[in-house]
Amino acid sequence: MINLEINNSWNTILKDEFAKDYFKSLIKFLNTELDQGKVIYPQGCDFLNAFKYTPPQNVKVILIGQDPYHGENQAHGLCFSVLKGNKIPPSLKNIYKEMKSDLSLEAAEHGELTSWAKQGVLMLNSVLSVEKSSPGSHRKKGWEDFTDYVIDYLNNNFDHLVFILWGNDAKKKAASVDKKKHLVLESAHPSPFSVKKFMGNKHFSKTNEYLLKHGKEPIDWSLS
Repeated sequence: MINLEINNSWNTILKDEFAKDYFKSLIKFLNTELDQGKVIYPQGCDFLNAFKYTPPQNVKVILIGQDPYHGENQAHGLCFSVLKGNKIPPSLKNIYKEMKSDLSLEAAEHGELTSWAKQGVLMLNSVLSVEKSSPGSHRKKGWEDFTDYVIDYLNNNFDHLVFILWGNDAKKKAASVDKKKHLVLESAHPSPFSVKKFMGNKHFSKTNEYLLKHGKEPIDWSLS
């Protein structure tokens, strides 16, 4: 079941977006896919989990991914995160290695990053759903327009946020972010294909230094 109820102030911010033609077409597409028996990840009640865990007034950091994991029981609505009990994906293993290098934090035994979201990290994929075993299958169906709106809203209505952009897709997604108002951290994607250019970016410590400088609580990146 697709559930668009967020139960915090994102509802007010996003309600007009939900009413637009492109978003109605997106929901129609998703319902048609489900009616045809296709398996979609995450569950429809979890599409908007990033917003449920991180109300707008709590947002301090925006971490942008691509689309959800397409394996069973992995995706739960937060970019890069997988539900406990699942194998940690290669990209997330590399994120943990960078955390170790940057902050001397030992890798968690699980891949669930919910604690980051609860502290103000909006963990936003560009596309918020995917068909099972078919990466990229829900691109250009309307999600990109929706998440573009969210990024523009945060850029325009808040100051001193940190945008963490790993990989070219994320960099393009947030190309219009005002670097005079916000900190924009860019590097290669943590995928095994580009990890050599990802390692050493020190984005975790740079994020916390910036937050402290502007009177905000730093993120506790540890997951133990």
